[in-house]
Amino acid sequence: MIDSFQTIQRFIKNESFSGVLLFIATLAAVMVANSALSQEYFDLWHMPLGVTVGGHTISMSLTYWIDDGLMALFFLMVGLEIKRELLIGELSSVSKASFPIVAAIGGMVIPALVYVTLNPDNPIGFGIPMATDIAFALGILMLLGKKVNPALKLFLVALAVVDDLGAVLIVATVYTSEIHVEYFLHAGLVYLAIWILNYKKVTMLTPYLILGVALWIFIHSIGVHATIAGVLLAFAIPISSKVNEDEFVKSSKQALVDFEEHIDTIPILNHHQIDSLEEIAHNYYKVQNPLVKLEHLLHNFSAYFIMPLFAFSNAGVVLNFNAVSEHLMIVLGVIFGLIVGKPIGIFGFTYLAAKLKIITKPDNLGWDEIFAVGFLGGIGFTMSIFITQLAFLDETMIDAVKLGVFIASFIAGTIGILLILKAHKEKQLK
Repeated sequence: MIDSFQTIQRFIKNESFSGVLLFIATLAAVMVANSALSQEYFDLWHMPLGVTVGGHTISMSLTYWIDDGLMALFFLMVGLEIKRELLIGELSSVSKASFPIVAAIGGMVIPALVYVTLNPDNPIGFGIPMATDIAFALGILMLLGKKVNPALKLFLVALAVVDDLGAVLIVATVYTSEIHVEYFLHAGLVYLAIWILNYKKVTMLTPYLILGVALWIFIHSIGVHATIAGVLLAFAIPISSKVNEDEFVKSSKQALVDFEEHIDTIPILNHHQIDSLEEIAHNYYKVQNPLVKLEHLLHNFSAYFIMPLFAFSNAGVVLNFNAVSEHLMIVLGVIFGLIVGKPIGIFGFTYLAAKLKIITKPDNLGWDEIFAVGFLGGIGFTMSIFITQLAFLDETMIDAVKLGVFIASFIAGTIGILLILKAHKEKQLK
């Protein structure tokens, strides 16, 4: 339980600083896209790149390599977080999971309904306002410091994990291109091989990652968005280590005793001490949980490279408000979905379910704080942009929706900050 809490604390810290980087990358992208370097900026991301493996060639633009390739690693990390939370974290029991699950469901259903209500003839963009950008939301909480209830951060993380799972399911089932059934068998056999590794209790990460690359290739060939390969791989990564903690302590203590017994006057380690150190190092690798180890390896790379790069490559939009007026209802569907649908869904579903005694509100959270989180959930940003580019093909429409996402995220974030500060002030007065 302590390890799980420490993992969540590290997650919050990394994601918070990542939110600052995302803001800088986004601001830079918008500035460059509207500068004299605009053409060079867009030409860079449309530059074609290809990879050939045997007789199989994959050729995409640089943007698609980021969106389909690097984002697969991001979704691998998301999948690892989801699995960890389901097994040992904030979603590991019905009592813990019920409140954030209901909040997340409300935060997905109501924004989608708001969008579809405003766009009954063009409902394909319903997934855009359903997404929450956890990095930006936690970045705001970090800036507010001690004025934020720590329980609020944990609730936001748990809610975001369920929200991410919903986004994964939507991307997998709705936003897919033409399906090539002949590659299902190849992908299925590779995935079966990955689960055989899990069944055989293989804890080395290398074979999983090698097969994960093959899984990504075949899922891309099927036509399903290739980032789903990352989530599928994550679910197959084992969480159990080779040895348990008691065995590690016992064997390491014995190795330390052997090391101490062979201390001599020579100022270099003798072969007995080297053997003892190698025994400790061997046990160190055996006691590590493969899932947590891979999540730790990926987290900084995702937070400080993949997501800022994704933001810089995708957030560059020419500030053309004529495009907004041309696609006004779609933009309004996104804006109202995020700044109205999200808080109503998150707060409304939990409040109603609590009153009906379906779920129980945590004692350390106030309804005013939950309402504030509802607005922070309206910061769609990178995930909303990601789904926008899956939902639409018209570049003018994409640019218009991006502007809508920026506007909504800014308004939602501002209201969320004001509500959190208000809740903190009222607690101090009490």
